[in-house]
Parts: sequence; C-alpha cells; structure tokens
Amino acid sequence: MNSLIIKRTALLCAMFLTAGMAAVDAQTALHSQDMDMKLSGTSNLHDWEMNAARGTSKASFLIDKKGRVISMSLLAFSFPAKNLKSDHTAMDKNTYKALRTDKNPNISFVGTSSSIKSTGGNNYTLSCNGNMTIAGTTKATNLIATGVYSPASGSFTITGVKKIKMTDYNVKPPTAVMGTIKTGDDITLSYNVKLTK
Repeated sequence: MNSLIIKRTALLCAMFLTAGMAAVDAQTALHSQDMDMKLSGTSNLHDWEMNAARGTSKASFLIDKKGRVISMSLLAFSFPAKNLKSDHTAMDKNTYKALRTDKNPNISFVGTSSSIKSTGGNNYTLSCNGNMTIAGTTKATNLIATGVYSPASGSFTITGVKKIKMTDYNVKPPTAVMGTIKTGDDITLSYNVKLTK
C-alpha cells in the first residue's frame, strides 16, 4: 500500500514539474553592442550634454510561452568614457581628465538584484540594485527603468534616467577657460538600449 502511495505521489510530482516546464521557457539572454547614452549637466555659462553610442549591455529574462516577462536575473552595461562626445573638443578633453580615463577607461553598472513588474501589454517597470563604477570609484546604487518587450523579435528595449553627483564618485567637476567656466556637481545619465538575442 505504501509503495502504491509513493508511486502515485511521484507521478503527481512529475506531472506538476512537466506542466511547469511547459508553461515557462528557460532563461533568455539578450545583449547589445549599441546604446544611446547621454550625460547632461549645467555650468555657470550654459547647460551641456555629451553622447555615447557604443558600449556593451547584457540582461537575462525569464519569459513564459505566452511572451510574458516573468523575472529578470541580470542587467549590466559598460562603455568607454571616451565614447562620450560633445560639440566642443576642449570640453571633451576636460571631461576625460576629470574622469581620469587614462587609468579608468570605462563607466559601468553591474546589477546584483532586480525585479520587474508588468504595467500592461508588453510594457514593464524594472528596478535593479547594483554597483556603478565611474572614474575608478564604485558605489551601490539603484536604477529604475521602463522596458518594452517584443515577442515577435525577442528584443527588449530599456529606457531610464539616473541622477548622479560627480563628487560622490570622487570626480572634481570640470572647469574651462582658466576656471571661469565651472560645471555643476549634479549630472543626469539618460540611457536607451535595445537588447537582442
């Protein structure tokens, strides 16, 4: 009798496991070599912005058979600081000097924990805790972003904004023209990345 109960229990467990596997896909890894990064801020003369279009991004999602994103287990990006360009060569050079790009070439983020919530249709809100590294200084931070998943192409587009203080990363706000032009400490990092298989 006990043997029959054990067999039936094992059969039920196997059925539940099979049903679960049929309902949910394995982890889907996505990546990109292109991104739209913008760094913007203020100065005592005018607002400024710098743009970067190349870098590496990767993420991993759990997606069910109906094309719904269930969870996110990885989010990371990195791009060379010298990819940031403005309309002024002198400003670029001062920025690279402030970021100490000779010793710390990359700006990066590596997620340590994350959550994702559907906001209707194929739209999602992402929250990711992790470590941001700028100019060789790494600090724990949180990124809040919106995401749009395309079941047809299997791509996921992430868009977000992060406000940062340069001095939090031991970066001295750049100056120009013998110190007469001074940038503010507060900057905004805006990003838009399309991740594909």
